[in-house]
Amino acid sequence: MNWIWIVGAPLVRAIMSIVFRVRIEGIDHVPRDGAVIVAPNHVSVLDGPAVSSITGTGRWRPTRNLIAAEVFHGLLGWILEQAWQVPIRRGAGDTGALDEAIEAARSGSCIGIFPEGRVHDDPRAGLQRIRSGLTRVALPTGTPVVPVGIWGTHDVWPRAGLDRASLLRRHTMAVVYGEALVPRPDDSPAAFRARFHDGLDEVVSRARTLAGDPA
Repeated sequence: MNWIWIVGAPLVRAIMSIVFRVRIEGIDHVPRDGAVIVAPNHVSVLDGPAVSSITGTGRWRPTRNLIAAEVFHGLLGWILEQAWQVPIRRGAGDTGALDEAIEAARSGSCIGIFPEGRVHDDPRAGLQRIRSGLTRVALPTGTPVVPVGIWGTHDVWPRAGLDRASLLRRHTMAVVYGEALVPRPDDSPAAFRARFHDGLDEVVSRARTLAGDPA
């Protein structure tokens, strides 16, 4: 935890608690040390700050998220660099970013990957396709993957953009950490993605219920 995490994680967590009624389950599934991949569903641009601040304050661990390279500019870009975030060029087969994530996992870091790749247009329609980046980091390193279900952030900031009126309603945001999935020696990428999909679907369903919006 460097200075930006020591200051930033509690600050972002406090802001989230002002904007939302926050409900959290299962954070103990994230180990306090050693390599782990935290892999949430993606319903809002707020998901990364929300999950990272909860993991940072709850387990005292910084998360090295793979984040779209186009946001690494100006003050925000500087902050992201200081927080050890990894820029990735989406849709470009960015092997450099994945190599950096692999090295971070091998050094015992907590890695953040959104396996759906992009913010969902319609979160209630079910999970998007699980992309290959997750297995390209998890399988060669044997890193456990914690599926994380998040729900409610899209009520404030869906893919279409910030809904300012919703800030007055204080929606509930639920974050549910599931049991870690450990890659098996005989796992193929397709088999691991299918197993992860089931685990993620389960925690997303639980998060919806916890947020008061059951499927």
